[in-house]
Amino acid sequence: MRQVFAVRDARIYLIGQLFSVFGDSALWLAMGVWVKMLTGSSSAAGLTMFAFVAGELLAPLCGLVVDRVGRRRLLIVTNMLTAALVLLLLLVHDRTNLWLVYVVMFGYGVSVAMLDAAQSAMLPELLPKELLVSANGFLTVMRQGFRLAAPLLGAGAVVVIGAHWVVVIDAATFVIATLSLLAVRGGRSAPAPHGTEEGRESWTTSVLLGIRHVWATPALKRVLIAGAMSLSVFGFAQTALYAVVEKGLGRPPAFVGVLVSAQGVGAIAAGLTAAAVVRRIGEERVATAGFVLYAGGALLLIPPLPAAVAAGAVLCGFAVPWILIPMMTLGQKLTPAGLQGRVHAAFNMVGGVPQTISILVGAVLTSALHYRLVLLLMFAVTLAAGVYLGVRSRADRAPAAEQVGSERVSDKVRD
Repeated sequence: MRQVFAVRDARIYLIGQLFSVFGDSALWLAMGVWVKMLTGSSSAAGLTMFAFVAGELLAPLCGLVVDRVGRRRLLIVTNMLTAALVLLLLLVHDRTNLWLVYVVMFGYGVSVAMLDAAQSAMLPELLPKELLVSANGFLTVMRQGFRLAAPLLGAGAVVVIGAHWVVVIDAATFVIATLSLLAVRGGRSAPAPHGTEEGRESWTTSVLLGIRHVWATPALKRVLIAGAMSLSVFGFAQTALYAVVEKGLGRPPAFVGVLVSAQGVGAIAAGLTAAAVVRRIGEERVATAGFVLYAGGALLLIPPLPAAVAAGAVLCGFAVPWILIPMMTLGQKLTPAGLQGRVHAAFNMVGGVPQTISILVGAVLTSALHYRLVLLLMFAVTLAAGVYLGVRSRADRAPAAEQVGSERVSDKVRD
C-alpha cells in the first residue's frame, strides 16, 4: 500500500472516494428504518431496498456512460447530483409524500452503479497495472468495514438525531468526495472508443460490448462463470444464518449480529492479505482458493457447535475478498480503457442478479428444507465453482507453457 499512496493522484483519489463509499453504504438501511417509523409498515420499509436495487439494475447503461465520458468529470458530476438528490429527502415529513423516498432511493441505486463503475475504471488511469491489486484490496477492506458499520450507524442515527440530519451528513460525504476529485490531475480525458466500428453500432449493441469482451477473453470468462455459480447460492446465507443461530445454536436472533461481525473481521483480514498473495500465485489461483475457502466455511456452519460456526463465519467472510479482488483486478488488467466501465458493469450484473435472486430462493428453501441441507447445497455449488476455475485455468495455462518452451527450444536451435 505504501507504493499506492506514494502516487499523489491515487492517494487523494482513494481517500476522497472512501467518503463516497461510506455515503453509498449509510443511507439504504436508515431509509428503511425511517419509513418504518413513518408508516409502521414492514412492507413499506422493504420497498425502499427494492427501489434501491431496481436502480442498480441500470448498471450496464451506466457502464456505457462511464466509457463515453471522462471518468474524473463523471465522478464529480455524479457525486454532486447524488448530494442534491439526497437533500430532496428533507422535503419528507410524513407518509403523504412517502413516494419521494422511493424516487430518491431508485436514483440512489443508479448513482451507486455509476460511481462503482467509474471508480473502478479510473484506477487504471492513476496507477500502473502491478499496483491495481493493492488499490483494490484497500477499497475492499474499507467497503467491508463500511458495510458493517455504516448501515448500523445510519439506522441508529435516524432514531437518535433524526432522519433529516442523517440526510444532511450523507450528502456531505458526496461533497467531500467531489472536493478530492477536483484536486486529482489524472482521468480528465474521455477514453477512446473500443474499435472503429463502435460509433456506427446501436446503443444496445454498445452496452453489450462489455459482456462480449468478457466472453471473448478466456480468463475473464472463467472467473465470471465461476463467480456467477457461487453467487447463485451466496444469498442463501441471509436466511440460513438465522436458522443456524436459532435451531443449531439455540441462541436469540440478535446473535446473528455476532456472526456478521465475524464475517467482517474475516473480510478485512482477507483484504489486507489479498494483494501479496495475488502477486505470488496470480489472480485465478487466489479466486480458486476463495471459492474453496467459502465452501469450507459453509460446511463449518453445519455442526451445532459455537466454535465451528464462528470459524465458518470468519472463513466465509475471508473468502469473499479473495474472490472479488482478483476478479476486479483481472477485469482492469485485461480490458482496454474504452470498455472498463462496461466490463465492470457486466461483472456487477452477472454477479448481482444471481445473488439477489438467491436471497429469495434461500428464504424459500430454508422454510421448506432443513437448514443443514441448504448449507450443504451452498458447499457443493461453491466447491464446484472452485474446481471449475482451477481445472479450466490450469488447462489453459498448460498450452501456453508448452508454447513458451517450444519457442525457447527453437531459439536455441537457431543459435
